[in-house]
Amino acid sequence: MKLESRKKALRYFFAKVVEPLGYKFSPDEEMADFLLEQEVGLENKFGSPFCPCQGRTNRREEDMKIVCPCIPFHKDHFDYMKCCWCRLFVHKDVTDPDSLRQIPYSEFRRAKDAGQAG
Repeated sequence: MKLESRKKALRYFFAKVVEPLGYKFSPDEEMADFLLEQEVGLENKFGSPFCPCQGRTNRREEDMKIVCPCIPFHKDHFDYMKCCWCRLFVHKDVTDPDSLRQIPYSEFRRAKDAGQAG
C-alpha cells in the first residue's frame, strides 16, 4: 500500500477511536504526519502500527498495549499528561502540544497515590 494512502486510512481509523475518548490529532500537522509515517513503517515491518516512541518488548501481550492508538491501555496516564506518549494525540482542549511534557509512569503513579492525578 502506498505511504500517503495508508497514512490517510490510519488518520480516518484512529480518529474514530480517539475522538470518543476526548482526544484529537495534534494540531502540529508536520509532527503528526511524521509520526504517522513512522507508524506505517512499523506496520510494514511488524504487522501493526506500533507507537514509534515506545520500545517493543517482543512479548505480544505487552506489545499490543503500544499499538496505536494506545490510549485505551494508558488512558489515566495520558489524561494526566493531556496527550499520548508521542503527542500524536492530545486532549481536545490542547492548542499548543509543545507546552505538554512526557511524564514518566512512576511520576504519574506517585501523583495519583498522593491524590494529585485524576
